[in-house]
Amino acid sequence: MRTLDDLDVKGRRVLVRADLNVPLDGETITDDGRIRASVPTIKTLVERGAQVVVCAHLGRPKGKADPKYSLRPVAARLGELLGQDVAFATDVVGDSARSTVEALQDGQVVLLENLRYEPGEESKDDAVRGEFAAKLAGLAELYVGDGFGAVHRKHASVYDVPRLLPHAAGGLVVAEVEVLRRLTEDTERPYVVVLGGAKVSDKLGVIANLLTKVDRLLIGGGMAYTFLKAQGHEVGNSLLQEDQLDEVRGFLDKAEQRGVELVLPVDVLAAVTFAADADHDVVEATAIPADREGLDIGPRTRELFASKLADARTVFWNGPMGVFEFDAFSGGTRAVAQALIDSGAFTVVGGGDSAAAVRKLGLPEDGFSHISTGGGASLEYLEGKTLPGLAALED
Repeated sequence: MRTLDDLDVKGRRVLVRADLNVPLDGETITDDGRIRASVPTIKTLVERGAQVVVCAHLGRPKGKADPKYSLRPVAARLGELLGQDVAFATDVVGDSARSTVEALQDGQVVLLENLRYEPGEESKDDAVRGEFAAKLAGLAELYVGDGFGAVHRKHASVYDVPRLLPHAAGGLVVAEVEVLRRLTEDTERPYVVVLGGAKVSDKLGVIANLLTKVDRLLIGGGMAYTFLKAQGHEVGNSLLQEDQLDEVRGFLDKAEQRGVELVLPVDVLAAVTFAADADHDVVEATAIPADREGLDIGPRTRELFASKLADARTVFWNGPMGVFEFDAFSGGTRAVAQALIDSGAFTVVGGGDSAAAVRKLGLPEDGFSHISTGGGASLEYLEGKTLPGLAALED
């Protein structure tokens, strides 16, 4: 895979596919982690005298311009982090994009409007996607793929454009791939994976693949209740995927056959309703009352999970242990995150809600070895899938 060191960028227009898909409250960015992660590659290109054209997506506008998904607030924040003005094009490949790009001087940066305003970006029709890719590629001479959070998508800006221009991987993508290879090829043991989040169906493939690689698998969050039900326990009104019970029973059998220690919650915080101020009690995970739902792992489970992480040498964590957005049900996620910090292991936070939880809970980001910018991309890589965006950069 070529890197920035393989490109002569001085005085040349470089199209950077970044991942700037940040959460917004109106026009206020509530978590700028992905913007901050994109800065080093852009800054390197600026310092080397490139004319930098940044493209990215935000949300799901479904091929139409929608002001609530505009990247304009992102341009302002990117400029603050770079310490220089970032021009903003009000379209992607139209008159504004062309004129703004043509006005660039060496060391200057422009951000194009949301790629997903264009139907060709996500089209499953190769010809439609290719037509848009050609217009986007026409804005630059070189391409740098640095949007790791999108490399698992076969989208024009990720898959097709690098096939039309001399290309390289940005520093963020290179770092992410190095970490994932460390998780899959030469892993220091004990190797522990912590999975949470709402649905077990979102992680079926990665669980199946990890059962061949890990020493321990800790399951929390909403997905744990399907595992508990598969063992025959009552889970009350907790999140449950009935259609996945047979699949989960198969995982439980395979874990036992392979000698993988699969650890489930032993107690939970069970609430009368899904609300930040809901009345709740600590109950046994194997006997959740019929009128209650589990919203976080309990105190004994927090201690159990911490003990299972204490001797780990490698840890991958993806998915919160409870509804961390509610203060009353954030303790489990905090406890697991702190256990990772305390373990001294090589620790990888798998992006998405896990990374958001680290920042929301005020935990030190440098307490982890790596915080990924791409939860979905990380999971698909660990599942053993080919990621289209990485394949395009490797050609």
